Amino acid sequence: MDQSISFLAEEGTAKLIEFSPLRATDVKLPSEAVFVIANSCVEMNKAATSHFNIRVMECRLAAKLLAKYKSLQWDKVLRLEEVQAKLGVSLEEMLLITEDALHPEPYSPEEVCKCLGISLQELRTQILSPNTQDVLIFKLYQRAKHVYSEAARVLQFKRICEEAPSNMVQLLGELMNQSHVSCRDMYECSCPELDQLVDICRKFGAQGSRLTGAGWGGCTVSIVPADKLHSFLANVHEAYYQRSNRSLAPEKQSLFATKPGGGALVFLEA
Repeated sequence: MDQSISFLAEEGTAKLIEFSPLRATDVKLPSEAVFVIANSCVEMNKAATSHFNIRVMECRLAAKLLAKYKSLQWDKVLRLEEVQAKLGVSLEEMLLITEDALHPEPYSPEEVCKCLGISLQELRTQILSPNTQDVLIFKLYQRAKHVYSEAARVLQFKRICEEAPSNMVQLLGELMNQSHVSCRDMYECSCPELDQLVDICRKFGAQGSRLTGAGWGGCTVSIVPADKLHSFLANVHEAYYQRSNRSLAPEKQSLFATKPGGGALVFLEA
């Protein structure tokens, strides 16, 4: 997505980006609100942790168990989206199927093997990656629920922007809040500082706030009514940055309002 939006972006509009094939659809954002980025000042060393790799594998295993449950050729399935596409059902229906097919309790490697009808050796050599072979539990239900519900929220966000009801900003904010709860509780990719920052942003006027990016650190994005922007920035700066050593972070780089801009361009001389 990062590479796609860097050259597909257009000034004044957000983009719904879809893949296989690559498509970008304009999404007109509400003019009466702005999106504010706030840096938690927490950095995650991706190379030194296995969080990302484990999430990828949990989603892959969840996809395979869901495919097996629906009598699909599970050994060829790698992504949760593939199960939905092969079944030809909605995201809401996939959430119901997930409820029926998977249990909330973590799966052990042995239980995954039993569900798929394979040996532990086959699981380790044919499915698991080298850095996930020693993982003892896989939270398949939680990861599948997050992925399908998050995808549904993206489409709901787009639909609200298109319909532009009078309470549009409130509705979009509610979706962002739901997203952060799911990232925190179901995908478990938040951190205490992000949760604190999200709470502060909501306290001082954001209609919605959530982590953005890969998680475990990094930034939040908040939807803020335009007429509250000045007080919002001042209050968040005092509550999160000035009351800790985060005040050492450059203010303009850590907390700022933003709007959709154009992507990368190549200028050719006539």
